[in-house]
This record gives sequence, structure tokens and C-alpha cells, in this order.
Amino acid sequence: MAGLNGGTKTIGASEFAEFAVSLRGDLLTKDVEGYDEARSVWNAMIDKKPAMIVQCFGVADVIASVKFAAKHQIVLAVRGAGHNIAGTAICDDGLLIDLSGWRSIHVDPEGKRARVEPGATLGDLDHETQAFGLATPTGINSTTGIAGLTLGGGFGWLSRKYGLTVDNLHAVDIVTADGALRHCSLTENRDLFWAIRGGGGNFGVITSFEFDLHLVGPTVMAGLVIHPFEKAQEVLQHYRHCVERMSDEMCVWMVARKAPPLPFLPAEWHGKPVIVLAACHIGTKAVAEKELRELREWGQPIADVIGPQPYSTWQTAFDPLLTPGARNYWKSHNLTEMNDAVIALVEEYGGRLPTTDTEIFFARVGGAINRVSPQYTAYPHRDTKFIMNVHTRWSSPKDDDRCMAWAREFFTAIEPHATGGVYVNFIPSDENRVANAYGPNMARLSEIKREYDPQNLFRINQNIKARHVTFHAPSAARP
Repeated sequence: MAGLNGGTKTIGASEFAEFAVSLRGDLLTKDVEGYDEARSVWNAMIDKKPAMIVQCFGVADVIASVKFAAKHQIVLAVRGAGHNIAGTAICDDGLLIDLSGWRSIHVDPEGKRARVEPGATLGDLDHETQAFGLATPTGINSTTGIAGLTLGGGFGWLSRKYGLTVDNLHAVDIVTADGALRHCSLTENRDLFWAIRGGGGNFGVITSFEFDLHLVGPTVMAGLVIHPFEKAQEVLQHYRHCVERMSDEMCVWMVARKAPPLPFLPAEWHGKPVIVLAACHIGTKAVAEKELRELREWGQPIADVIGPQPYSTWQTAFDPLLTPGARNYWKSHNLTEMNDAVIALVEEYGGRLPTTDTEIFFARVGGAINRVSPQYTAYPHRDTKFIMNVHTRWSSPKDDDRCMAWAREFFTAIEPHATGGVYVNFIPSDENRVANAYGPNMARLSEIKREYDPQNLFRINQNIKARHVTFHAPSAARP
């Protein structure tokens, strides 16, 4: 097996057998049926082969696996739903802790809390919470795993009103590198709780999340307004104007892509470049219609399909565009404004997308996210108003160089207008921007890493190195 600090480690037959017997879940090796399925992740560019995969059935399996990896000093990876763009849910020749089958959710409707297991997807969580008209801010693709999304920060349609996913994280249970199970909250293991709220998988294996919930839906006003790409400059200027004036209950994202064959689009538009304005308003229908009017009544859109729909349905709207099995490469920037130069670059590069499935999106965040101190959680980007993601997507390996070159070129062109920060969950496997992801919080994260994982057992991630530094811990109270 791959050694933690290079080289290889040999696991004897008796030690392997003893480990297997200690588990309630299944232990898969390369010659066992189901191994290839268990190692597959969302991004088809990632093709790694662990020596062992432990499909955990409970906390005891996680503890045993962490202790086994630490004892033998072998490479360790942790998988939730396996949706991360960089493929950090998997490793070569090491031990994989697979939590993907561990998806139970318990909702307390009176206390407005949900306890969520680490293999659950956003769709799993929405299904349970929306039964009571409740939700917490998550992402926009229902097959995304709640664990990876949360540990990186988490944002979506509800974030302007209720903040990031980590802003709504009440407590976790975590198995740290010493094999101990710890409960973390604002009152217990506060430093560790601070670190996992945005610090990724650097500090251990989360075995339970507890979220605060809010009254949402079950019906919201949501949908798409689609314009011809030839009007991109005017559409984006209008979009910029509208989002600067909208309330926290409203969220509108911009997508430049080639039109998919949606049933409400005339056939002649299928495959042609368009600008999509994706909107969601969680207020009352009357308020939503009034506030969305300015966005919808401008110009001559190809289609306007905004209307009342279940929140859980809207959360699945983009699933068909993000199915597993394709090759994906992302490049991302944070921005504080969409200025005219940025609009011109979107117009230029959006006019020569390398594939039918490639898209450029600008997520308008802000609102409640920006009313939190950068030091309140490990996620520091509280001044960001737009998160831009260049999502390049294709099917054949022969197109790798061409597609990635286009994404990198656009990324470099936008860079002078960006903050330098980046959302950690959007960093691809070939890019080291950990310092950009954590900025002023990096020193404190490094110190907490040194305390809880001094050997860097949890390194298959956007890795934070353990360093001995001095920092001044801010108050736990929200500013």
C-alpha cells in the first residue's frame, strides 16, 4: 500500500484479516465484486484505485479505519457522495473510507433541526426537510453530497437570506486522527468546530452533521429567463442592475452556455449560445412576482418559465446537466463586482465555448453571507458578491488539452478583476490555491491542524499543512 510519507507499506495477511473481522461494513479489494463501482466518482477524469475500500456502516467502522491507517502509516481518503471536482474522495493504493451508503436523516420539526449522516445528498436532505416546510442553505445540484459541500462552506439559492451552509451548522461529531470521537459546537471543541466550517476534510471524518432549519416553501417562485447570446452585453448589464437592487429573499444567477434541448425552447435554439438567468424567490407569491417583474419584463427573451414550483423540484432543475460520467474541469474566481470589462470577457469567451456542455456561471451571493465577519468561520470570503465558475465539460479524453486550455485562458483573462480568493470546493486537481481559499484564516487553520492532525493523516484534500504559529482567536459570537 502507499505509505503516508512516500514508499510502500506491506500489510500482513493476519493484520488484514484482523482488520476485516473488526468491521461491520464491507472491506473491498481490487479483486472483489463491486470494487470498481465503489471507486467511481462524479468526475470521469478521476480514475484512482485504492488498495482497500471500507464501506462503513457506523462510527465504529470509521474509528477502526482511521486507527488502522494511522498505525500502518498508509494513505487515507474519505468519500461522501464523491462529487468533488478535484476527485479528493479517492486515492491510489491507499485506504478509502466510503461513507456513501450512510444516508439517514432525522428532522426535528419543532426544534427546526436536522441530524444528517455523511453519505446523504442534498436531495436526501431536501426530501426529508421539505416534508415539514423546512430547509437549510445548500447547493443547486441534488446529487451533491452534503458532507463535502458543507466542509467547504456551501452556498445556493437560500444563502442570501440565511447564509452559507456552515453558518447554519449547529454541531458535528468527528473522528479525528487519533481515532477519538469528538462532539463539536460553539460550546464544545470550539476551535475544531471553527476549523471544519470551511476548512474542508483536513481535520477528521464527520460522522454526523446537525443543521439549523428555516421555514422555506414548500412552493417558491423559480425558473429561467433565456435570452439570445447576441444580446449578451445588454442582458448582463440589465442583470447587474437588477441584482444590485434585489432583496435577500431573491437570488439570480447568470449562465452563458449553449441551449440544451429543453422542451420549452423552440427547436431552432437547441445547441445555440444563450444567456440564462436562473431566479429563485422564497417570499410570498405576490412579493416575488412584484420583485421579479423588472428582471422578466425587459428585452425579448426566447423563453420565460419562472413560476410557482416546489422548492425540492427547483433543487433538481440542473441535475440533467450534471450527470456523472463526463469529464469536468473547473476554474473559479471570486469577484466584488461585474464590471464592464468582465461583461466584455464573458461575451468574448462565451461566444467560443469549446463544447456543447460547457458553461460560464456567475452566482450572485452576498446578502446574509456578507454580514458575517471573515474570522467567524474558516470560510473567509465575506466580501464576495459574485462567485464565477468556468465549468468545462466534455466526453472524450482526446479533448482534454483543448478544453482545459480554453478554461485556463478565460480564467487568466478575468483574473485582474477578481479578488484573488477562491471557493475551496471549486479548485481543480491541478491547481494549488489553498492560500487563496483561506486568506487571513490560514494561520489559525494551520495551528488547529497541528493540534489535531500533526502527521497530516487527512491530506487527500485541498491540504492545509500543520505549522506552529501564533494567532489571536476571535470571539465565537456572531458580529
